[in-house]
Amino acid sequence: MKSPRFWTIIVILTFTLFVLQSRGDADHVPPSEPLRLMPTTIANLTSVDIPLTDDTLSVLGNGDFLNRVYTSRPSLSTPTSLTQAPAVPLTPPVSLFIGYFATQRTGQTMHSPQNCLPGAGWTFDWKKYVSLQDVNNKNYRVGEYLISNGDKKQFVIYWYQAHGRSVPNEYAAKAYMVTDAIRMNRTDGALVRVITEVMPNESLETAEARATHFTQEMAPNLPRFIPN
Repeated sequence: MKSPRFWTIIVILTFTLFVLQSRGDADHVPPSEPLRLMPTTIANLTSVDIPLTDDTLSVLGNGDFLNRVYTSRPSLSTPTSLTQAPAVPLTPPVSLFIGYFATQRTGQTMHSPQNCLPGAGWTFDWKKYVSLQDVNNKNYRVGEYLISNGDKKQFVIYWYQAHGRSVPNEYAAKAYMVTDAIRMNRTDGALVRVITEVMPNESLETAEARATHFTQEMAPNLPRFIPN
């Protein structure tokens, strides 16, 4: 038996499709830069792009995607003896995924992390919605997850970004898409997700602070790639 969540999404998408088809015109898509131009250094971390597999791209659909891991570079300090290697604490990596859809008129839509992550073996320990302020004092409404897979734990920050609005709830994001399609003839939007591992020797609060700091530094770049 399908869950109420499933039927709610079906009703919203069906209504959206009806509205967009009844209009008959194409979406207005403001210009934006490709996501590959996102800064490669954020919060003193440098990035490596992780290519998405063909299977993943086929599920995501027609959009612009960024999948990166940001890590700290080991500093080159001089050892005090020939046998002593420099002890350099490294910041655990932070991964950034952004999926931007210029139009969702044809049925391509943003996927909730709640749908993607369980399929990879991860379970949700808890989630909450919080307010986050970036380094330019702009407020974002975001979701936070703690997920686990065996002994591994990860802290997740995610939200849906569209037209200068941040929304952590997928149903609210789809409802806004319907109203914006009617008012503005726009269905563009993106999912933003930041993940960092909770290391065995650190507290959850430390991992949360790391992900939050990265997000605060990264977020001001988003209007270049996700039009307001």
